[in-house]
Amino acid sequence: MENTYRMPVLFLGHGSPMNAIEENEFVQGFRNISLEIEKPKAILVVSAHWETNGTKVTAMDQPETIHDFGGFPRELYEVEYPAPGMPALAREVKEIARSTEVHLDDKWGLDHGAWSVIRHMYPGADVPVIQLSLDWNKSPREHYELARELENLREKGILIVGSGNMVHNLRRVDWQKLNENYGHDWAIEANEKMKQFIREGNHQALINYSKQGKAFEWSIPTPEHYLPLLYALSLQNKKEEIFLFNDEPVGGALTMTSVKIG
Repeated sequence: MENTYRMPVLFLGHGSPMNAIEENEFVQGFRNISLEIEKPKAILVVSAHWETNGTKVTAMDQPETIHDFGGFPRELYEVEYPAPGMPALAREVKEIARSTEVHLDDKWGLDHGAWSVIRHMYPGADVPVIQLSLDWNKSPREHYELARELENLREKGILIVGSGNMVHNLRRVDWQKLNENYGHDWAIEANEKMKQFIREGNHQALINYSKQGKAFEWSIPTPEHYLPLLYALSLQNKKEEIFLFNDEPVGGALTMTSVKIG
């Protein structure tokens, strides 16, 4: 793929699957950020909702819309996001990844970590989308290093998106306040510390999140929603500006904080 223009990098706090069909401040934040950047040639998403044994990348021409959740209204299951895939980009990801073997996948598709946010950014489904999986065998540092190998894709008009949540502990969610901008003390503490590290460019502390104390421990009980943040931050040039948006807690134990790099 030829060099064209340099794209920013995004980490998007995707929150509840209901954000796919609701109208709220977070959905508007996704729309607004898409208006600030040049339309990409394609999108590569690292979603919290695709964990695999080994690293995989979707390589089909037409990925299916995966409804990987339960207990939601029928309206949500009826949503389709028919964005095309881009096998050529998948093959390029496989070629440029040096630290690990990337396997071409023809079975996954687009999970809600991808389509629930991208459908607000590009509602016409006219931008090709591929997904890169999270290998559950890798350490946080190995995920960070793998992402750095993808940096050149930014020069080719590819928008790289990490989709998860910086604070994500469903067991401690206050379901009565799920639609309120409310956070437990420990969730606010961890989110503020994460933002401090992000602004300072202290990626080492974020990679070593398990050593940052009890608030981080409660905020990241499992790593899958946090790791996409590391994929985004690893692609930051030291001179690039950071912009935080959708910076609100919900339900006590989730934060929607999102990051634009560049």
